[in-house]
Amino acid sequence: MEDALEMLVQRHPAIGFWQCFYRLRNRGNAWNHKKVRRVYRKMNLNIRRKSKKRLPERVKQPRTYATSPNQMWSIDFRMDSLQDGRKVRLFNMIEDFNSESLAIEADTSLPTRRVIRVLERLVAERGKPYNLRMDNGPEFISHQLEEWCNKRQITLQFIQPGKPMQNAFIERKNGSLRRELLNAYVFTSMDTVRKFCEKWRMDYNTERPHKSLGYLPPVIFAEQWCRGSKYAQQLYPQMANENQSKIEASHLVDKVLERPNVEPKTLHSN
Repeated sequence: MEDALEMLVQRHPAIGFWQCFYRLRNRGNAWNHKKVRRVYRKMNLNIRRKSKKRLPERVKQPRTYATSPNQMWSIDFRMDSLQDGRKVRLFNMIEDFNSESLAIEADTSLPTRRVIRVLERLVAERGKPYNLRMDNGPEFISHQLEEWCNKRQITLQFIQPGKPMQNAFIERKNGSLRRELLNAYVFTSMDTVRKFCEKWRMDYNTERPHKSLGYLPPVIFAEQWCRGSKYAQQLYPQMANENQSKIEASHLVDKVLERPNVEPKTLHSN
């Protein structure tokens, strides 16, 4: 019986106990189902049924809007392909406050560790965000990303499944990236993709006018906000008065180091 069961499961690895039993009976074997089941279990042939993976329930939250830098960063992935058919993944990150493109990481594979590496680089350059908005992709629901954010007191804000409009800022950028770059060129190598993405990102931040920003590029909008913000004036009165003196020599630098999150930590919701 064991040899007969072994041959069956090797030839038909997806069948279960009853399929095995009736196949044996139809071949003229008189074993009853209790005996066959006992041997079947002894041989550890029970099929483990895979339960359907379900996303953790997301609590519906009011839409929040960033009123200063580093309050909310949005992240997402895009897909494309090279001329030879190889798949390309693009990891996009945007600053919600002024729609500045923070990064476009391109490669054939972008696991969670690669995402964390990009985040670490940006945090070292710009400081940490208070919130990250994302969808329910496998790279984002990873325990590695959750642990990394918890250590740095960064809140993960997941959108509801099937509602990409809740991540509108990054979706708007994705549309522009698709229309102006990915659909406009045929790429032959990964190096070419990276060069064109970086060139497009710089133009997007420094030259491209954004209607939502009063037709200003994101970098220019941020500079004007810094000069007009009460929070910026308190920390940098020299900049607010257009006096380009050495801020490093001012005692106000101590305030920046001691209280880096006075105003930017507040979010406005509708």
